[in-house]
Amino acid sequence: MVNTSAPIPAAPRSRGRSAATPSILLTGFEPFGGDPVNPSWLLAHALHGRQIAGHRVVSLCLPTVFGEASKHLRAQVLAQRPALVLCLGLAGGRSALSLERVAINVDDARIADNASLQPIDQAVVAGAPAAYFAQLPIKAMVLAMRQTGVAAEVSNTAGTFVCNHVFYALMHLIATGRGTRRIRGGFMHVPWLPEQAQANRSPNALALPDMERGLRAAIHTALVHAGPDLALPAGAIH
Repeated sequence: MVNTSAPIPAAPRSRGRSAATPSILLTGFEPFGGDPVNPSWLLAHALHGRQIAGHRVVSLCLPTVFGEASKHLRAQVLAQRPALVLCLGLAGGRSALSLERVAINVDDARIADNASLQPIDQAVVAGAPAAYFAQLPIKAMVLAMRQTGVAAEVSNTAGTFVCNHVFYALMHLIATGRGTRRIRGGFMHVPWLPEQAQANRSPNALALPDMERGLRAAIHTALVHAGPDLALPAGAIH
């Protein structure tokens, strides 16, 4: 059982590592919508400081606030220049780790964020492209997660809340920022923890150790997979 009595503090900087070690920026979100914890941050925090395929994981907790989240993310990406950025967010009700295929240029909030902001039909970045695709081998990553015994899928919608806002802002920064085009990035949604699913009367959940096992496999695959993505069916009829 995850301790939900207090929020987990922001992960400290790792010590004793060479500055030349390439890094992975892994982000999660603070709790929102009345939940005491957010499994996306619990998961990102669990991998902070770990080594995966010769890369050091640096974790960052983002505020669940439009504008503020993308500002914090941008600052860390430009400061660290990581090889890979993978942002995590909560999608309560889903039953699998969901790698998002596409980010869209719209904020349309069904509920208010943690600063009581509720943008409706606003662009994430005014005048920017309508959408960006993830720059990751998402199908190879899904296969790798499934091979560890963890439920995983490709998702074709990241929603229109702060998760999609951050995903779009990341991909726009990679596409347009100075010195960022070699960075690869994407977004993964995670399900509720079992206790959260029980509280919401949902059968769909994953335990944190299972999420961590799947995430490690996904990150490793993103770093070592060469060439085009696997040609596996992962679309949706509706």
